[in-house]
Order: sequence, then structure tokens, then C-alpha cells
Amino acid sequence: MNISYMHPADQLVMFMQRIYDRGLTTTSGGNLSIMDRDGNIWITPASIDKGTLTRQDIVCVKPDGEIVGNHKPSSELPFHESVYKMRPDIRAVLHAHPPALVAFSIARKLPDLDLIPTVRKTCSRMSIAKYAVPGSAKLGENIGREFAKGLDIVLLENHGVCIGAADMFAAFMMFETLDYTANLEIYAAKLGKIRRLSPEAIKMTDTRHHMLMDDFVPNSRSSEELEARREMIKLIHRSYKQGLFTATHGTYSVRLSDGSFIITPFNRDRAYLEPEDLVRIKGGMKEQGKIPSRAVYAHGLIYDKNPDINAILLAHPPHAMAFGVTDAPFDPRTIPESYILLRDIEKRPFSEIYTDPQTVAESFAPNRPALIFQNDCVIVTGSTLLQAFDRMEVLESTAHSILNSTAVGEIVHISEKEVDDLKEAFHLVD
Repeated sequence: MNISYMHPADQLVMFMQRIYDRGLTTTSGGNLSIMDRDGNIWITPASIDKGTLTRQDIVCVKPDGEIVGNHKPSSELPFHESVYKMRPDIRAVLHAHPPALVAFSIARKLPDLDLIPTVRKTCSRMSIAKYAVPGSAKLGENIGREFAKGLDIVLLENHGVCIGAADMFAAFMMFETLDYTANLEIYAAKLGKIRRLSPEAIKMTDTRHHMLMDDFVPNSRSSEELEARREMIKLIHRSYKQGLFTATHGTYSVRLSDGSFIITPFNRDRAYLEPEDLVRIKGGMKEQGKIPSRAVYAHGLIYDKNPDINAILLAHPPHAMAFGVTDAPFDPRTIPESYILLRDIEKRPFSEIYTDPQTVAESFAPNRPALIFQNDCVIVTGSTLLQAFDRMEVLESTAHSILNSTAVGEIVHISEKEVDDLKEAFHLVD
């Protein structure tokens, strides 16, 4: 979806609905605005249910101060105006009260940006603005002062977050990514000491294989390929709704019977992907005119080394990744379903996926269908897309249960004898 073809009012409705549906703001909380090329500020209204906004609810504030619309503009209009005044390069402002970021705002602390590499690359310029009464000129001054320093993300003391960007999708991407890392830090703190990435480690992830592949022109599309695209889109959208993906991070692929495979594209909004956006990879070449995920090389190697794997899911589910950014072991021997589907999960070093992808590809086995890579991602495999997705869901659910158990009591795992009984009953291969 190219939002540059959408009217500002439609953009504000769409993104506010996404924010509200994911529980990242409340009925009365948060506000969004876009400044168009004529200097008009389109902004969400005051005192209107954020969960049911329509384009008729959006208010337009003209450069001379005239207000056009059916409602009053948000009471936070002054700080939106302040941001636009201080930063002419900013054309969209997002303000919301997601619980994880509010937790940091009331502790007056910034979230860690170096737990996984994608966060620092998306949210590098950030600070905290001093507290002031919501809607006041003083709050606008405090926020504007931070943006004037060239920052794009400002956490508001005892309030929430304000983000400015060139367009609303860029602002939303930063917002979603920052909320992700805030939650990840909170979850990981329950397990023990948190491990951070060095600048050198983050730089290691600057791969370009996905940009350098040669093109091929597909002559036709088989029914098998069309069905695979359809099923992938269904589960990609579901993964986004469940928080297994963020807007631009998370990669699924499916192998076709001719040895080619279909994979998610690079830097495209997962919430609105369509079957035609997916990229087919054949003989080391990519479908003409498309850019595949950064992970395309790793997916290709895994398929080459594992003939029984026909689907690969790479994601950053937050509860599972809490184990990936600490030294806490992830043991799926919690309930029978978890062990049956996940078996023996290993945690692998961060660098391995970048420096030794051959070893990574050779590490999957019937009793090892998933790997957790420290400070990076989770990779789950399956003989079918649905099996791989089921495993990803169970992995995140199991991690969530283990994290919750830290507040309940000591974990009692299924015993070795009970594991052996499961292997016999369900014919599990070692």
C-alpha cells in the first residue's frame, strides 16, 4: 500500500485504528496529525472515540488558524504545531500512550535500543521532554525544544510518546518498533541480566545480498504457487495481528515443488501485504522488479540442506525473544503440546546467522525444528506452512507462560520419563 496516494484524513483514520486495535492507546488518548503541502494541519478530533473514527471526524486547521470540520481539534494541537514549526522536514506527528512506553515515561527512563539490531536502525534519535500540563503551551515548548535538536522520538515525562517523521507510516514504524523494544526489555528483566548489542554487532547485520540478486521473469504462475501466496498472506496478516511481526520485520517463505520458493518482500508493511507483493526466488534469482527480505540467503540455504523443510518462519515474538536477550534457558518441557511441537530448542550465538549461515542451515533436524538466535530472531521450520506457524504460535505461548510463572512459583518441568512416554506415544524421532 502506497500511502502517498491516500488523503491525510484517510491516513489518520487508518493508523489510529491500527494503534487502537493493538491496545496502544485508549478511547480518549492519543492523537495524530499530518501537515500537507499547503501548510494545512489535518488532526484527530477532541473527545471522539478513537476506536470508531471516520474521515468525517478529522479536523483541518488552516495556516491562518481557521478550523474546518465537525469537531474541535485535539487539545494537543499546540505541541503538534510546535513540532512542525521547529522541524520543517517533519510532515506527520504521532502521539499515544502505549502501556510499555508509559511505564518508561513514569520511570523517566528511555527504552534500550540495542537489544535487537532492527531497533537502533529505526529509532536512533530519542530523548525525554520535561513534564507539563497536557494541551498547554509549555508542553508544546518542551517537546518542540527536543525536536529542534534533530530528534525524531520524544518520550514525555509521565505522559507517553511523541514521534515526528516525513510521513505517517514512517512515524508509525518508529512507534511500533519502540513499543516492541520497551515490552521486550520489560519481559527480559523478569528473567535476569539483559544482554545488549555492540555497535560492531549491529553493523554486522548490514547485509546486501537481497539487493544484489539477479532478476528472472516468470513466464506463468502455477496453481500451486497461487495457493501458496494466498495461504502465506493469510498467516502473515494473522502474525501481525498477534504481535509476532511488526510492520516491516518478520519473514515467511514457502518452498514449491519445482525447488523455487516464495518469500516476503523487504521493507513492506506486513499488515497490508497482498499475494502479488510476495517475491518468488528461483535458481538464486529473484522475481523481476521486487526486493526480497534480507533473510532470503539464509532461507535458501536452509531449503538446500533440509529436503523435508518446506516452510520457514523468521520472526521476533517478544516473549520468546526475552530468552534471546538474556542467558535464561528456554525449556519447552512445560506442557505436552509444547514439547511435542518444539522438541529441543537451542539458543545460538548472534553472529552465527551472519558469519556462518551454512552451519545454521545444517542445525535443523526433526528433533530441532526451531532455533533462537541471541539478540536477533527466532527461526521456526515445518514440513508445511501451517505446521511451521503452529510451532511459532506455540513457541511464543510457551515463552509467555514461562514468563508468567516467574510471578507464581517455581517451574516444574515434565520429567525425563514423561518425555520418553511422549516420544513413544507420538512417535517422535530423535
